[in-house]
Amino acid sequence: MVSNRPAPEAPFVPSQRSADTFVYGGARTEDEGPWEEWNPTAESVRPPRGKHRVAKQRGGGGFARSSTVLGVGVIAAVSAGGMASANTGKAPVSISLPDLPDVGSLISDDEPAEDTAPTLSSFGSVTAPQADDTAPQSAADAGEALRSRIMAQVESQQTQVETQAQLAAAEAAAKAEADAVAKAEKEAEAKATAAKEKAEAEAKEKAEAARLAELATQYTLPTSSYTITSTFGEAGAYWSSGYHTGLDFAAPTGTLIKAVHSGTITSAGWDGSYGYKTVLTLDDGTEIWYAHQSSISVSVGQKVATGDVIGRVGATGNVTGAHLHLEVHPGGSASGIDPGAWLRSKGLNP
Repeated sequence: MVSNRPAPEAPFVPSQRSADTFVYGGARTEDEGPWEEWNPTAESVRPPRGKHRVAKQRGGGGFARSSTVLGVGVIAAVSAGGMASANTGKAPVSISLPDLPDVGSLISDDEPAEDTAPTLSSFGSVTAPQADDTAPQSAADAGEALRSRIMAQVESQQTQVETQAQLAAAEAAAKAEADAVAKAEKEAEAKATAAKEKAEAEAKEKAEAARLAELATQYTLPTSSYTITSTFGEAGAYWSSGYHTGLDFAAPTGTLIKAVHSGTITSAGWDGSYGYKTVLTLDDGTEIWYAHQSSISVSVGQKVATGDVIGRVGATGNVTGAHLHLEVHPGGSASGIDPGAWLRSKGLNP
């Protein structure tokens, strides 16, 4: 609690007019004697601890009583302001004092000090602490500024996130597009390669067909009006080797036998289980054996062309019926190969 210091005691000066009341602003007579200088000290000015009063002065009692009343009013006003300040936490109260025309007019020696104490309202009005509108306004402005900065930072971060997302999406789209282009190029290349391979295969087939067609003009089947009764590699007790070593063309006896290609007759005559057999050696060294003939129409060393007659179908040797037994021996080897496959390689279909 805040309190005002009491007015200092005036020094005691003996006076001839001790019974007279000191009046503020009154005239001083010569009988009262000269003024003495008063030098206040800490002991004379400082009030006793915890007490707020002015000692009653002997002699000039009017000034003391007026000072006491004034001090009490000020203390009450200040005490009220201090309590208001402590309770509200606001700025200290303001106290206004009216102009006092004459302190002596407030109290006199004839009345007790307790009865002449003026009310607080006579010394002025104590204004209640007013709400400080500036501080909340400043706090609101600061809060709004902080909010604005936070929102700006959030918007900036959001913009950065959106920008990064857009960049990532653009990169992903570019990568996807690049992958799609690479895939399309790869597929196009694969299709081109497949088309090229297909075209090459078709060209090869056409070339082979042309070659076979050309060979077909150079090669021919060994007989006509026939039926294939036994193929190469068949197993059975009829053959001394345990399997069939050639291709059988069953046909009536006397059916013409022709040279499958141009070459030279290297053997013609009887050959045991083969019966009458003719051997035609081609230009590449391949030997063609004709067996079980009923007759031979050529001789050794004779040159023949494709389609020339070299004998007739018969049933000589180890047979069960009239047929032409044909064998193919590449390079004159002892073991032969499949005559059907060899004929097909020459463009013929037995």
